[in-house]
Amino acid sequence: MPEAQVGKLTVTLRNNSGKGAAIKLRQQGKVPGVCYGASPDGKIDPLSIVVDVKALRAALDPVRKQNTVIDLTIDGVNGGSRKLHALVKEYQVHPLRREITHVDLLAIDPNKEVRADVPLEFVGKPKGAIDGGQIRTVMRSITVLAKPSDIPVKLTVDVSPLEIGDVIHVYDIQLPANVAAVTGRDLAVVTCAKPEEEKIEAAAAATPEAAAAGAAPAAGAAPAAGAAPAAGAKDAKAAPAAKDAKAAPAAAAKKK
Repeated sequence: MPEAQVGKLTVTLRNNSGKGAAIKLRQQGKVPGVCYGASPDGKIDPLSIVVDVKALRAALDPVRKQNTVIDLTIDGVNGGSRKLHALVKEYQVHPLRREITHVDLLAIDPNKEVRADVPLEFVGKPKGAIDGGQIRTVMRSITVLAKPSDIPVKLTVDVSPLEIGDVIHVYDIQLPANVAAVTGRDLAVVTCAKPEEEKIEAAAAATPEAAAAGAAPAAGAAPAAGAAPAAGAKDAKAAPAAKDAKAAPAAAAKKK
């Protein structure tokens, strides 16, 4: 296999399928994958491929990551090779070992727009922080439509103008030229929220019920000096008292 380079990847056409074949591939540091999409020549039907994981990681630009446009070579197509441009559409990861187990490559036409997820970077300190406001992040990326060469590395969102209760929506994000948002324009991205938890705790402590609960003695504890016993406690003690009162005369009669 050629030496790995950023933006370049060579894969091979996969002829064997099934769990057993996939296990053998992973033992070699490779995983099954699929390539589909379009090219300047038209639609690309799904092609089963074998991907070297180490080479795939090396092909991704450390900044652009999955939005790296890859010069893809597929060996074994009709006895030769086929060259395409592609993006990493998605990849599956083992839940325990955290290893890549499958890769989807999206073949693209460099001259046509594609959808891509672009991360958001939040900068600044909101004005509302002075009054205890806290930033609540709703989205960490949005989907855009752009030509592969125009896909931004990231989108910067300045939160410094936010007062408590203010919201930044998708339509507030400044997009570069030739880039359009696919994510719903009216959706919230980030907000400056008031410190709800502190207010709720303070309100709960100030309620009459909370004050009464704090004044009541614990179960089994003696009432405060001078305080009238609870109604239930008075009745409970009255019965034994009556029994003792009758028992005293009976004992005296027996003595005589």
